[in-house]
Amino acid sequence: MKFQHLGGYSDLVAEAHQQHTLYPLAKPGPETQRKVRDVLGWCDRPEQARDVRSERTWEADGVCGEELSWSVGYGPRTVAWLLKPAGARGPLPAVLALHDHGGFKYYGKEKIAAGPTPVEPVIQAWWDKSYGGRPWTNALARAGFAVLVHDTFLWGSRKFALPDMQQTVDAGAGARGPASDALPGGFPPVIAEYNAHAGPHEHVVSKYCNILGTSFPGIVAHEDRIAFNYLRSRSDVLANRVSCVGLSGGGNRAGMLRATADGLQAAVVIGLMSTYAGLLDKYVAVHTWMFFPFDWARHGDWPDLVACQAPAPLLVQYDLEDDLFTVEGMRNADARLKQLYKLAGNGTAYTGQFYPGPHKFDVPMQTAAFNWLKAL
Repeated sequence: MKFQHLGGYSDLVAEAHQQHTLYPLAKPGPETQRKVRDVLGWCDRPEQARDVRSERTWEADGVCGEELSWSVGYGPRTVAWLLKPAGARGPLPAVLALHDHGGFKYYGKEKIAAGPTPVEPVIQAWWDKSYGGRPWTNALARAGFAVLVHDTFLWGSRKFALPDMQQTVDAGAGARGPASDALPGGFPPVIAEYNAHAGPHEHVVSKYCNILGTSFPGIVAHEDRIAFNYLRSRSDVLANRVSCVGLSGGGNRAGMLRATADGLQAAVVIGLMSTYAGLLDKYVAVHTWMFFPFDWARHGDWPDLVACQAPAPLLVQYDLEDDLFTVEGMRNADARLKQLYKLAGNGTAYTGQFYPGPHKFDVPMQTAAFNWLKAL
């Protein structure tokens, strides 16, 4: 079989299967959870937000917001928004909302949330493209949840400065991030330039993570657990009712959080589920390093990682015309998740939903996800 991106090296796939078993079924349970943590790295120390500050508050469109910042111990401070229904009384169920990748690292939380300042046209265009035209986190807050959305490693307040990236990425080489043409009319020049460097810079960061004993997905998951632990610690949140939701790179993050966070009630993974075998012909290059934790393929498949804490509740939403995956890869992942949850003793704790259309988390999908969370 010839693979489009491997060309004359297509036989490398068959050789890899001869060298060792790939994607063995990794049954949910403590042993698989240990392997996931070992592969990701940065999973075994206390993970708490440091020097948490409340920066400002606002209220708009039925939502009360608070801007927060904290340190994770390295790099610039994390900035986050906590959104709640206006006039809320008492502790609420909560969701850690995980922004997407999209090759768009200039912003993080703004890509899925409306905050205290006017919405920029580029953000509205992003919502129109991926989220049914609206900031879904604000809609979720109006539905009765406390929602925390934070910038993670490499995005928004946590992004690298452009001059630092320019030292390692040759701007004259014509490199451009995968989202440079992702919006009609493209991005404003400042954002387009940033994204053009941030795409290839992720390869550099991944190398550094590797020689520091961790991985790019490991650091992202580490920072997401810090945010999760902070959210659970708040007096206005029901600590036993905290879930996570994300599309695309955010779905990637939701899957890793489902696998590694103790005390997470449920996870919703949107537009980021496939078997690895389903990616092998041309679908690897379009994805982030977060999707490929080093060495995991010798232990299990991507669905196995996400399901390692089964039967903890999991909802996966699939887009049938998603150009990042094959339908076969998504269908096989759905079947594998059903198998894994049955092995864990509760097949009904996993729900797979298939929707027509491209890569997105539109209003009908949001409504279904919100209703699923409410029913837990």
